[in-house]
Amino acid sequence: MKFLIFTIIGLLVIIASPQVFAEELLAFTNQQIYTTQHPLLVYGTGPENAPLVIRLFAPDGTSAEFQQITTNSDGSFSYKILDWPESSTKYPFGTYTVEILTNVGLNQKIDIKFASSTELELIPIERRITTEVFAPEMAAADRPFRVFVQVTTDGLLVSGDAKKVLSSSHIHTPDGKVHSLAMSIEMLHEGLYFVEYTPRSEGTYIFHMVAFSEGTQSHGSAATLVLGEDIAGISRQIITLNDVLTTASTELDTLQTDIHGFGTTLEDASAKLENSVTVIDSSVSAMSSAVENIEQASLQVNSLLFPIMGAIAVILALQISIIARRR
Repeated sequence: MKFLIFTIIGLLVIIASPQVFAEELLAFTNQQIYTTQHPLLVYGTGPENAPLVIRLFAPDGTSAEFQQITTNSDGSFSYKILDWPESSTKYPFGTYTVEILTNVGLNQKIDIKFASSTELELIPIERRITTEVFAPEMAAADRPFRVFVQVTTDGLLVSGDAKKVLSSSHIHTPDGKVHSLAMSIEMLHEGLYFVEYTPRSEGTYIFHMVAFSEGTQSHGSAATLVLGEDIAGISRQIITLNDVLTTASTELDTLQTDIHGFGTTLEDASAKLENSVTVIDSSVSAMSSAVENIEQASLQVNSLLFPIMGAIAVILALQISIIARRR
């Protein structure tokens, strides 16, 4: 009875977890680095007469090839996935991943390199992830703004769940605290993510984005200066100030026009005053000439009167002497 119970339990375990008793999956590629026209061959051993799924992932994480094959009776398999074509947007140069899956849950991944050089050297396969952060330079307190993040590997966008790819991302606030952004990040497009943030106080906010993909980590950061008012408000103030300056400039032009008119009036008055002085000078000259003429006439009259007066005096003296003799 106990033997029967143990047998039933064993069968149930086998049915529920066949991978425990499955054969080991071993997979290999014919080389690590490929160039155009080289075949990509995957081979190895697995469960006997079992279906296998072979997938080729591009550097950006998307599926480039998908095939299903069946292992031989001895568990061996060999399959040519493709002959590498010319580099294109579908097959760019970079690090690819070959994945082999069995129907019992076994899988294996192999990283390979598609390169432009025909000189194939055995160099380590590595993924280079780049994280770029785009944040506004200035923002306003209590007003939301967006920070965008671009994650690439070998120049191609990396797709994935935003909360997993950027799970360690955080923000440094002006008060020295650190707040996680993992639950606020959303995917805009494959490899492009964004977070919407509302600052509550003025100061400098530093967004530190940490990307993680295929075991490789990358960092990127950007800073935003938060002011009491945003650029739009400052622009409005500048426009108002510009209007005030324009009005002041107009009034200054008017004042300059008035001053110019006043200057013209002064010039006219000065010209008239000069004319008057000229007339007065002419009159004074004329009067001076008249006085000189009068003086000359007076001298002439005096020259005429002196002989006459002398003659009269002589006549009077004669008369007086005649009268004196008669007496």
